[in-house]
Amino acid sequence: MSLKEQYWKFSLITIIIVLGVTLFIEFIPFLGGILGASTIYILVRKQLFYLTEKKHLRKSFVAILLLLETILCFLIPLSLAVWLFVSKLQNINLDPTILVKSIEHIAHLIEQRTGYDVLDTSNIMSVVSILPKIGQALMGGISGFAINVVVLILILYFMLIGGSKMERYVYSILPFSEENKKHVLKEINMIVTSNALGIPLLAIIQGLIALLGYWIFNVPSPFLFGFLTCFATIIPVVGTALVWLPLALYMALTGDWVNAIGLTAYALIVITNIDNLIRFILQKKMADIHPLITIFGVIIGLSLFGFMGIIFGPLLISIFILCFKIFKDKLLDKE
Repeated sequence: MSLKEQYWKFSLITIIIVLGVTLFIEFIPFLGGILGASTIYILVRKQLFYLTEKKHLRKSFVAILLLLETILCFLIPLSLAVWLFVSKLQNINLDPTILVKSIEHIAHLIEQRTGYDVLDTSNIMSVVSILPKIGQALMGGISGFAINVVVLILILYFMLIGGSKMERYVYSILPFSEENKKHVLKEINMIVTSNALGIPLLAIIQGLIALLGYWIFNVPSPFLFGFLTCFATIIPVVGTALVWLPLALYMALTGDWVNAIGLTAYALIVITNIDNLIRFILQKKMADIHPLITIFGVIIGLSLFGFMGIIFGPLLISIFILCFKIFKDKLLDKE
């Protein structure tokens, strides 16, 4: 290769890397919509090819049909859940004076029973001062969610229109042998399908089971905390304990020992074991992913991709392990 050709080669690589990094940084606010569109495409691609190749329907018509299915089955229920959650939060009285009195009451109960002054007025006021920032972050998250929904619909439409042509292009640029390409794509399809279906299913079941316990043991606002429990299931290790444990402690501090002990026993015996049982069943039915991959994948994915990280975080680690295995098998072991 001549010096001129080397210059062209490395200049082109530099341009690709610089532009790629720049575009990735600019697309970060829309990653949720992009990854969401990719997830839904993987879920509906069999329907796409059945309708276009077996039934010979027009791609534009099938794309609109599958978009309507996505809106009805995914986006409307998710948007409804967010709206119900926001409406519940709006009914909570966030008057700082009342909040300070409530927190002081709980702090007094803690001091009475433990002898420690956990909170004082200055600390309480500093915590309350953070509430407007939390509200702003919540509103920013809702507006970001709405924008990403629009991005998801637009990208998904063009992915459905592209269909097999898009897949052939992606397949051609993968830096693997034919056998490894099939292995990688199979792994991606298996993990995305497993997490996209299994995690929401697990969250709904856990939320309903927790809601039953909250209702039995007279937890305040059981529907709100049941909804929060759904989302707590995606957090590794601690999971639903983020919701029911503070509730049980609050009920114990306010003197409702019977319901506090009952809720704790119900959570430890029922909620925790049902969680493990459902995860075991889903892993065997969908994808037998190692628990450590799921735990660290969700932690990394949430920080990188936001909510969609619960799907693509474990996928990222699995693909890394798979690529390392391919490198080891093809190069290290061969040498």
